[in-house]
Amino acid sequence: MPHILIVEDETSIADTLVYALQADGHSTEWVSLGSAAVEQHRLRPADLVILDIGLPDISGFETCRQLRRFSEVPVMFLSARDAEIDRVLGLEIGADDYVVKPFSPREVAARVRAILKRMAPRLEPVAESTPFQLDTLAMRIAYRGQPLNLTRHEFRLLQCLLEQPRRVFSREQLLDGLGVASDVGYERTIDSHIKSLRAKLRLIAADAEPIQTHRGLGYSYSPEHA
Repeated sequence: MPHILIVEDETSIADTLVYALQADGHSTEWVSLGSAAVEQHRLRPADLVILDIGLPDISGFETCRQLRRFSEVPVMFLSARDAEIDRVLGLEIGADDYVVKPFSPREVAARVRAILKRMAPRLEPVAESTPFQLDTLAMRIAYRGQPLNLTRHEFRLLQCLLEQPRRVFSREQLLDGLGVASDVGYERTIDSHIKSLRAKLRLIAADAEPIQTHRGLGYSYSPEHA
């Protein structure tokens, strides 16, 4: 049974989420402060965190940053703020979804279900022999025999490319592969993840270019350039 940590200071909203998620087959825990969420996740790691942005002690953004120092748990932001800058910031600091209040509890439950499904380890091997070694269960990737220090989003992104060499993925398709709801938009966040991935790969092989850019289309993995 997936365990969901709800971080929300409004009791009525928290109660609604608890009811909807438990009815959908999840166990839940509710705290009202960001600092309490960080400590609770250390003690009992959740499978997903639903995180309000406007909390009484520290913001949801800061709470997410603190969680990311030791955990890659999926995070769904809740907020009454619908500005583009808030959505972009949420995704860039590691959120998987961003839901604007007021919201439908059934929609939130469906989004939670979709994120957890995307996050489930996949067992498909890399399609052909490459200098990459992919361990989906341990969520590790090695390149030319050296382990890569990847964030969860970087791992999912590289995994998606490796499993279908030469296929050109749009930014929207890669967002979906990360477990980020594609309808949130802001596909440009993929570019920053690609930039980070390339930097880590060049530390091992400065002359290689395994991730290819297809202008106006997206990205692909090229075994010939790895």
